[in-house]
Amino acid sequence: MIQLSLSSKLSLEKSAILVGLVGEDEIVDSPSLPTAAGLAQLAAHAGASAKADSVVRTSGASVGCDIVVFTGIGAEVTPEALRRAAGSAVRQLSGIDELTVLLPANDPESLSAIAEGLAYGSYRFARYTTPKPAVSSATIVVADAKDKALKAALARAIVLGESVSLTRDLINTAPGDLYPAEFASIAKRETKGLKIDVDEYDERRLAAEGFGGILGVGQGSTRPPRLVTLTYKPRGAVGHVALVGKGITFDSGGLSLKPPKSMETMKSDMSGAAAVLGAVIAAAKLGLPVQVTGYLALAENMPGGAAIRPSDVLVMHGGKTVEVLNTDAEGRLVLADAIDAAAQTKPDAIIDIATLTGAQAMAFGDRVGAVLGDEDVSSDLLGAADAAGEHLWPMPMPEYLGATLKSQVADMANMGVREGGMIVAAHFLKRFTGDVPWAHLDIAGPAFAEKEWGYVTLGGVGFGVRTFVNYLEELN
Repeated sequence: MIQLSLSSKLSLEKSAILVGLVGEDEIVDSPSLPTAAGLAQLAAHAGASAKADSVVRTSGASVGCDIVVFTGIGAEVTPEALRRAAGSAVRQLSGIDELTVLLPANDPESLSAIAEGLAYGSYRFARYTTPKPAVSSATIVVADAKDKALKAALARAIVLGESVSLTRDLINTAPGDLYPAEFASIAKRETKGLKIDVDEYDERRLAAEGFGGILGVGQGSTRPPRLVTLTYKPRGAVGHVALVGKGITFDSGGLSLKPPKSMETMKSDMSGAAAVLGAVIAAAKLGLPVQVTGYLALAENMPGGAAIRPSDVLVMHGGKTVEVLNTDAEGRLVLADAIDAAAQTKPDAIIDIATLTGAQAMAFGDRVGAVLGDEDVSSDLLGAADAAGEHLWPMPMPEYLGATLKSQVADMANMGVREGGMIVAAHFLKRFTGDVPWAHLDIAGPAFAEKEWGYVTLGGVGFGVRTFVNYLEELN
């Protein structure tokens, strides 16, 4: 990840500086800037724009430095606009090793947004190829680099950057290399040295303890499923939140086989579990005074000879029975097991996150997630997402759609009517929450980017990590 630091001194000699444009292509106000008039003339000459994602690189000889990079902030300066402007700049830049950032960062919220944007936009996935070089370090110029609030904001942004990068790495890893047992091993490795207890359920333990949904989904693969719990329990915790993530390391659809084109991005079907791992690690690194238990429901949905069949009946954790009408509606099966296990511990809230339904992506596109569930938890998540710069939209849960999850041979089916499929899936999950307050995040659209924008590079986005961290912080 990019190396981030603060400085109160501005040295233009042999430097590359990042400057923002806002509104009518005006230089954004910052006390650290060299003569604004000279920069304004340079921006106009270079054709720079305040439009979001506009990044122009030009010689800085006229203002006393090597390179000036102008980045568009948009109509007004907001934390998310700064996050996007900083991130978009480093995403698009190459050939610059060190960058001096002259964006308005003299309050903790603005500084955190800028630092996060730099961390997210400079992300490169390099496991299988050599990507274009990223900016390796950035110094953010502020009025007082020793200010405790600014230093704390930078430290928090670095933690978020690390957790989001881990989440993206997991999503981008080829499914041949990231299977349930390997995911469990990575969770153990990444939490080593942190105050997080990790417990791994292998297929034998899953069978002994009645996790029929996770076992059923995973039985068509030669690589068995896993359930991993991550427990962060600080002394004097003010509450307890369970985070449950769908971790389908590859989704072929099972015997209800997907079309080949639809499988191309299905390595990302574990984005929810990756986000939960990233969020629990961030909570521990930040020392948040909230108990957090993460559940990673991990399986590979394959059409092997032992795969579950349409019309099979699974006995879920807790004893409910489910008739499988479509093996490609598998995410709700692994989630339901984990949600039921979480509910038995009586946390203050359960939040699940999943790339659950194509209906969500069709409804909201590739940048907006959906939140469904109890009003109080959903409302808090919406506020946390807004502050984090992630876009969630609330959805209703009319009872008549849940009533379509009928089976003649089991307590319920894993499919209802196709119309309103996102809501039907949420109703299925709700049946396993007991009396615990609950919300469900469907991130099928925004979890994986097939187009670059802002601080988002191609591939895994890490959607949800920032929202979860903000949510947990607000519980304090």
